[in-house]
Amino acid sequence: MTRRSAIKTLSSATAAALLSENLSARMAASDAALDGQDFADKINHSACRWCYSDISLDDLCKKGKEIGLQAIDLLEPSEWATAQKYGLTCSMVFSQPKGYGIPNGFNRFENHDTLVKHYEDLIPKMANAGLDKVICFSGNRNGLDDELGIQICAVGLKRLMPLAEKYKVTIIMELLNSKVDHADYQCDHTAWGVELAKSIGSENFKLLYDIYHMQIMEGDVIRTIRDSNKYIGHYHTGGVPGRNEIDESQELYYPAIMKAIVETGHKGFVAQEFIPKNTDKLASLEKCVKICAVK
Repeated sequence: MTRRSAIKTLSSATAAALLSENLSARMAASDAALDGQDFADKINHSACRWCYSDISLDDLCKKGKEIGLQAIDLLEPSEWATAQKYGLTCSMVFSQPKGYGIPNGFNRFENHDTLVKHYEDLIPKMANAGLDKVICFSGNRNGLDDELGIQICAVGLKRLMPLAEKYKVTIIMELLNSKVDHADYQCDHTAWGVELAKSIGSENFKLLYDIYHMQIMEGDVIRTIRDSNKYIGHYHTGGVPGRNEIDESQELYYPAIMKAIVETGHKGFVAQEFIPKNTDKLASLEKCVKICAVK
């Protein structure tokens, strides 16, 4: 080997070593950056307005935007503009005719004309405001057979489906427990709601699967979400027992539930609907949003 070839070989080896060392350093730096990166959350977060009724909507929206909310849930039409002012949307519209609501809903023929007229007026206004989901309720049984309740609800809600489809608005019936909070409410099991959705037969009717309520009524939350996700358009949270913070103080493990929701392909919202025990209610909200984050 000549001196020149030896130097050339040594230089090549040194260059290769330096290149390898540099590449390793860059990869390590890249890994460190990725580890610290705040990847986009796979959950669309919202929070129910009524749980923070002693906090101004402006303050709730400002804090909500800071902690990762994309929306405020269960806003009435007069409140939509406030949320939008802060770059948020209303993930679920709440608007009922006077005297109607949870105990008095679609499971009575005599309610249909009033309810249908109300939603016919509301749906175009929602669409003009860029909103696409509105809540509805079955009403209480008051002795009504469950199968007949499905049939009556379907008759009334089918009247609204052509308009909902035209404006791309989804009407969503909430599943509530009748054991603790809403005695005699008819849409109190997922199976009942699913049968109603099948009877209506439109993608513009879905269920609001309230995790708190359904844990009380039937449990088996993750399996139900997986089996019934086709009919679910929205989720609410809440700790069981007590409907407080969704942390280690209660019986549900929300990280696993959120992961199951993401795995179904859900693109809608998950709205926090717990009653904070912490005196700093917005700090509790921030903590629970973080618990529900899926990166």
